[in-house]
Amino acid sequence: MVSRSYSNLLDLTSGGSPTFSRGGKKFPRVATVAGVLSDLDDENRSNGGSDAPSSISQERMIIVGNQLPLRAHRRESDGDKGWDFSWDEDSLLLQLKDGLGEDVEVIYVGCLKEEIDVSEQEDVAQTLLETFKCVPAFIPSELFSKFYHGFCKQHLWPLFHYMLPLSPDLGGRFDRSLWQAYVSVNKIFADKVMEVITPDDDFVWVHDYHLMVLPTFLRKRFNRVKLGFFLHSPFPSSEIYRTLPVRVELLRALLNSDLIGFHTFDYARHFLSCCSRMLGVSYQSKRGYIGLEYYGRTVSIKILPVGIHMGQLRSVLDLPETETKVAQLRDKFQGKTVLLGVDDMDIFKGISLKLLAFEQLLTHHPDKRGKVVLVQIANPARGRGKDVQEVQSETYATVARINHVFGKPGYEPVVLIDTSLHFYERIAYYVIAECCLVTAVRDGMNLIPYEYIVCRQGTDKLDETLDLNPSAPKKSMLVVSEFIGCSPSLSGAIRVNPWNTDAVAEAMDSAMMVPEAEKQMRHEKHYKYVSSHDVAYWAHSFLLDLERACREHIRRRCWGIGFGLGFRVIALDPSFRKLSVEHIVSAYRRTKNRAILLDYDGTMTSQSAADMSPTAEAIGILNKLCRDPKNVVFVVSGKNKEILTRWFTSCENLAIGAEHGYFLRPQNSSDWETCFVCQDFYWKQIAEPVMQLYTETTDGSFIETKESALVWNYQLADPDFGSCQAKELHDHLESVLANEPVSVKSGQHIVEVKPQGVNKGLVAERLLAMMRKKEVLPDFVLCIGDDRSDEDMFEVIMSAKDDGSLSPVAEVFACTVGQKPSKAKYYLEDISEILRMFQGLADASEQSAKSVSFSPQRVLIDKV
Repeated sequence: MVSRSYSNLLDLTSGGSPTFSRGGKKFPRVATVAGVLSDLDDENRSNGGSDAPSSISQERMIIVGNQLPLRAHRRESDGDKGWDFSWDEDSLLLQLKDGLGEDVEVIYVGCLKEEIDVSEQEDVAQTLLETFKCVPAFIPSELFSKFYHGFCKQHLWPLFHYMLPLSPDLGGRFDRSLWQAYVSVNKIFADKVMEVITPDDDFVWVHDYHLMVLPTFLRKRFNRVKLGFFLHSPFPSSEIYRTLPVRVELLRALLNSDLIGFHTFDYARHFLSCCSRMLGVSYQSKRGYIGLEYYGRTVSIKILPVGIHMGQLRSVLDLPETETKVAQLRDKFQGKTVLLGVDDMDIFKGISLKLLAFEQLLTHHPDKRGKVVLVQIANPARGRGKDVQEVQSETYATVARINHVFGKPGYEPVVLIDTSLHFYERIAYYVIAECCLVTAVRDGMNLIPYEYIVCRQGTDKLDETLDLNPSAPKKSMLVVSEFIGCSPSLSGAIRVNPWNTDAVAEAMDSAMMVPEAEKQMRHEKHYKYVSSHDVAYWAHSFLLDLERACREHIRRRCWGIGFGLGFRVIALDPSFRKLSVEHIVSAYRRTKNRAILLDYDGTMTSQSAADMSPTAEAIGILNKLCRDPKNVVFVVSGKNKEILTRWFTSCENLAIGAEHGYFLRPQNSSDWETCFVCQDFYWKQIAEPVMQLYTETTDGSFIETKESALVWNYQLADPDFGSCQAKELHDHLESVLANEPVSVKSGQHIVEVKPQGVNKGLVAERLLAMMRKKEVLPDFVLCIGDDRSDEDMFEVIMSAKDDGSLSPVAEVFACTVGQKPSKAKYYLEDISEILRMFQGLADASEQSAKSVSFSPQRVLIDKV
């Protein structure tokens, strides 16, 4: 088990919040207000910071959602006006428990649907914890309204469904007070998780867009918390998402999770694109998993649509009430083909578009009149406002018009059911419907098609009720929108663009005309998928991936940086640590043969700077280091030798490596030389036209021509398109240059072609060879770089001690810029820290020179 100790810098800033032991008293008494609990027992206090591992092997999952999976009922009997609670069997949070295994203890954190009076909250909280293992978050009604009906429903929900607030009527303008309410509620949820979490052991699974900033608050308090997040709504494209004023805060908050789940690849792709464009965070596939490197942590991306609860659905199918209802509907729609729609009454479900398509069907296919019925079940809207009223008005008007034009005695073309139905009643409609129509204009997942497929599989009793042969193959047909999350998994469905009413009408007609054998084949294919990918499968798969994503927590050193919602955790290998200026200056003072190897681009100057030439400060520092006879200083860059000659003309004793080491110059007065036999660069005639082709088709890209290499740079291009083009170019160049003595390398916003064997490691080898030639073994080595090309230098320097190139007592400092996976053992945050460190070394050299030039006798004479 993971140790309870923390090796991070934020332990002292987390408010001293205790962790709760699982032994003895399993839970502390639940507080109903935010803050640190004060009534913890002594055992909890003593175990909170212990290094002893837990002896309990049972895993525990804390599931956090906007609402608890509970139903509440107020008792109104005289003298007893308390509350009765029961599980909400329809809640996804409850259903997913089946996939976590019996050995996983589950605790729920969330709100209650009913408002509980302040005087009752303490007792209700204790009851729910002891009876249901639920921790309620009591949100004041005014705050909850701003949080849920305000920010969630007015801003996030419309935007995530591609609705921009172009006018005050369309969702309304961004309201900062609603955002503050959203953050406040997420903080309350974090406090509730704090009450029950054992941070080194427990897993936390946060659900949906209501709690998108919760990962930041949890990560801030427990840097190693094992945290997963699943988004149940769509995630919009970057062009839509970037309009949100708090776009960066939400992205950074989500990246404080270890695993982020989405229903479809499209949603995940949009999220990754936003991270790339707005945060500069790149991603890559690692053995089938998509991961983002974020400050030393790998944030995994999970793509798996949620499923339905097969057991619950089958149990309802077996109810006598279901059988009775099916018989009633069979008689009611005798001789007619039933098309079924089941949707919430909101603007994104496309009910009116579906009705218009059905009207089109009856208009263009007169033979269908009197034979086809559309049953539209309209569930009550979850939101409220003007848009809901408009949808209701349009729906009622369209239904009335269709029934007036095409209806006749004994035939009502559209049956609109806008009252709440029991689950078994809805199931009965699924059973008798020949085709299910789900034509939402945008929806996160939508499990209606899954439920329909399982209900059409039926049971022996229902087959008997419908006079069907139980052994005969089942059949079903689906017409689904391209814009719903379940669409990719239903390959046998007829997919439509819901905005194209003509196409939807034709799809309805086609669904009824499909041969029976094909209906059976499509149904069998769908049922096999739905039954094997149920909600338990989804939950189990998510837990396995969360365990994998958190596997490295125990061996990482973590600490936090940033304030507020800009907080993030840096996670590093235990042997990778920040370079202490005092430590390296101390080592510098006591050594006599020093080798200093310094990358230029991105180390002494920013790669994004308009003017990349060295500053006067940098030149002054280099000159001080070069004047010290104990030092050999080598600057290496990807720039060409002409530029580097011009930049460092005032540094007489500075050794320079140009074009990643292809050209070398030991000092200012020396000639440039190469480490290679003179080559024929005829391969440029092959590579340059290919690069030119991609330059013409990639706006913002350009070609850098060097004497030894060609570089295609896309730093100024669209990041997604540039990255895509770079991969294509890399493959293209490797193909056409397969028989040439060159290598094709991809770097930060570049694709480079250069002679084989050319890398910055050559410069490190040459530096050590120069010192060996002078019969000097370095006892101090400093090597600094910032990108992938510098890793070759680090590798040579780190292995030099083993091959006798260094003094046996040499102190080696391989240092990278920024916290990231590297072969270096040290890091510094940025260029300013590097210059500050070099200034410390330069000052040490000057002090040493002064102490040598002034002997004690000279000092005495001066005094006299």
